[in-house]
This record gives sequence, structure tokens and C-alpha cells, in this order.
Amino acid sequence: MTDPIADMLTRIRNGQKAHKTCVEVLFSYFKRDIVRLLVERGYLRGYKVLDLGSGKKLLKIYLRYNEKDEPVIRHIERVSKPGRRAYRKVNELDSVRNNLGMAVVSTSKGVLTDHQARVLGIGGELVCEIW
Repeated sequence: MTDPIADMLTRIRNGQKAHKTCVEVLFSYFKRDIVRLLVERGYLRGYKVLDLGSGKKLLKIYLRYNEKDEPVIRHIERVSKPGRRAYRKVNELDSVRNNLGMAVVSTSKGVLTDHQARVLGIGGELVCEIW
């Protein structure tokens, strides 16, 4: 697998289309930080880290639906890819859908939303956009 982040985003997208309650991906701290931001912003219900023994872990992601049983995430897209990384300066970080969505930015201060990065005045790698 060349892009585990894109794999995680695709599992979330496909899980919501199939109306699953949760999806599982292999654990990494970077994936956990992205999912933590999505939970804080209300796009996902929650997550758990499951220990499989021998140093292997799974990240169990609980999907969220609205009262009409529609997925809360309408669109989730990987921006920076292994073949073409997308770095943005702080003044190049635009709001996503007039602040109705969010972008995930990997910065020197950790994984942040686009809004948090603008407030701190730092740019970084634009990982994905969600609305």
C-alpha cells in the first residue's frame, strides 16, 4: 500500500455509503490525529485503539449519521498525495466551503485544522478536505 491515509479516507467513504456503524484501519499516530480532529469537529462519533498483541494495533472508527440516516460527511478528499505533495503557506490556506468544511494540515505543531493553522500563523502539508 503506497498511501495509507487515502486508504483510511476511502474506508470511511465506503463505510458510510454502506451504512456501516464502524470501519477498521491499521493504527498509526498520524491517522489517529486525523480521526481525532474529525471527532472534535463532529464528523465522526468516535474512535478506539484496539491492541492485537505483538505490537500491532487497529484503529476502530465509529461513523456518524444525521437524523435522516444520511452520512454527516458529504465529501472527503485526499489533497496531498505521495506522487505530488501539496504544501501551503499560512496565507495560502483558504477556508473550505466558506467555513462549512475543514482541511486537515500537517504542521510543525502537529496535525491541525486549517482554521487552527491560520490562527497560529503556520503552514504545512494540506492532507485532506472534508465537508
